[in-house]
Amino acid sequence: MTRLRQLTPGQQQRLRVLKHASRLLDSAFQLPGTPYRFGLDPIVGLVPGLGDLVSPLFTIGVLWQAHDLGVPRVVLLRMLGNVAIDALVGAVPLLGDVFDFAWKSNDMNMALLEQHAIEERVASAGDWMFVAVLSLVALALAAVPVLVLWLLISTLCGLWR
Repeated sequence: MTRLRQLTPGQQQRLRVLKHASRLLDSAFQLPGTPYRFGLDPIVGLVPGLGDLVSPLFTIGVLWQAHDLGVPRVVLLRMLGNVAIDALVGAVPLLGDVFDFAWKSNDMNMALLEQHAIEERVASAGDWMFVAVLSLVALALAAVPVLVLWLLISTLCGLWR
């Protein structure tokens, strides 16, 4: 059973502002002659330093509103994961700039927020799967420096024998 949530006028206004900002960042413009849309995020991303801060700063507002509405924590983690992917790949020169045109973390996060803002819903299996896979990838990435250090030490110890 799904229950509709009664939003306060302030919550409704904040959702409208966030939706507008998300659209501006990710899908405000259409590439002529195609159905492809893009926003200011990949354009601002070309500015060193400033560009990499836009999406994460916007995400703070989305997460704050999601918390205010009682969105399940696993959905909040999924939102963070969307932005983490955007930030990590976005940090790679050139590849990150191209990736910003395709990966629309702001629009994805707004869709998740709106999904849970109007209806009080439980997290889906897809939310849990996304967070689980993202957690495994994070653990694997954290293990890489440890493995490299272990290989380096074992190689150096092997040379001294």
